[in-house]
Amino acid sequence: MGYRLANRSARHPDGIPAAEPATPARLGLALGRIPLWLAGSVPAGLILRSEIDEVFDSALQEVAQRILPLAYSESLNSEPPAEGESPVQRLPSVLPHEEQITYIVRDSHARVLLQSHDADPAAFSALMAPGSQDAGGLRLYTEAAVQGTFFVTTAEPISHRRQAVIDAVGMLLWPLAVLLPLSQLGVWALVRFALRPVQAFQREVEARGRGDLSPVNATALPRELAPVAGSVNRLIARLQRALEAERGFTTSSAHELRTPVAAALAQTQRLIAEVPEGPARQRARTVEAALRQLARLSEKLLQLAKAEGAGLLAETPQDLAQVLGFVLDGFRDDPDAAARLTIPLPMTGVLLSRMDADAFAILARNLIENALKHGAADQPVWVLLSDDGLLQVTNGGTVVAPEAMSRLKRPFERGGSSATGSGLGLTIAEAIAAGAGTSLELTSPVPGLATGFEARVQLPEILAPR
Repeated sequence: MGYRLANRSARHPDGIPAAEPATPARLGLALGRIPLWLAGSVPAGLILRSEIDEVFDSALQEVAQRILPLAYSESLNSEPPAEGESPVQRLPSVLPHEEQITYIVRDSHARVLLQSHDADPAAFSALMAPGSQDAGGLRLYTEAAVQGTFFVTTAEPISHRRQAVIDAVGMLLWPLAVLLPLSQLGVWALVRFALRPVQAFQREVEARGRGDLSPVNATALPRELAPVAGSVNRLIARLQRALEAERGFTTSSAHELRTPVAAALAQTQRLIAEVPEGPARQRARTVEAALRQLARLSEKLLQLAKAEGAGLLAETPQDLAQVLGFVLDGFRDDPDAAARLTIPLPMTGVLLSRMDADAFAILARNLIENALKHGAADQPVWVLLSDDGLLQVTNGGTVVAPEAMSRLKRPFERGGSSATGSGLGLTIAEAIAAGAGTSLELTSPVPGLATGFEARVQLPEILAPR
């Protein structure tokens, strides 16, 4: 019987990516400042508008108070208008310019006596009460003199004030439009730099598993997070003690069972040879079968203890193709198993991996034994190892129900099969795969077929494909 190193593309198990830093939290911290900044700008704009109104009202009042004595003196010293001439005196502009504050001077009968060169008397309110008022889109201020017989009214367009507020707010916001992105970038960079120790701590925690339960290095963490690191390390220590106790109990129990089981099996075999054919010999054979089953169970418990322990990755590369060949050679002693194993071509390739050779041998043997025991007895079992490290063991038989598939990796689960076994084969294979940093994938039916069962393991750290 020959064996084959299959030249087939590997189907990598779905990898779980490491958790990324909390980018939404960083963006939330940075972007959350924008509405706060804008909310702070609203009262600032309202205060600015109030101050501008106060300044412009003061300017209107100042102009009225300065114009009043000059206008009164001009009115007293001016000659009466000639017949047919307008009594209104319009002060000429010294230089051409747009007049923002205009004024008119009226007497007690609301007749205009004097006005600035851009003033439109029709736009001024007929009401001459002293003080401020809004009328016709103008902000007006009136000052009275000579016992209410002489009035000066100054005016300014309200739109001018609004434009001044808009311009002032715009000058305030333009720098913010430049500073906000720079500020956001600075906050993002600062938070990213500050979270580097936390991210390193996260990666170290994620690296811990069955094969590595050493304390997490937390020397670079901020002082506020040091208690968290201490709690994690204490939890890891408790977990390590629990696992060591469990593995120790499993190993000790299996070792303690070996000797008495072997002695009882030997005595039973001797008894079978000594007693004549009959009910006594038949009972002795039943006892022998039970003892053999117990011996296999103790061996599986030892394998499980090794699978759940450390040391599933070797320090030097191992030729797992050769190891698989040795495992397959071990089934030659069983004619039924040798006849069903289908590996048509000689296995001559080299497949180097950092996976421990003994752990891989236990993994492969359990998968093959599971396929031989629980697969259809009249159908072959295919064992394929691709040149990129994908181990596939396929057997025929009825389709395993999805609800049963989810339980097959649990200890002492046998699915719907009636074959005898320890119920630990797939549990051991899963433990070895997880300890080596990979996973065991179970599929039923076989991809591309309507029946059968397939187990796949992507071997870790393939160093030299064929």
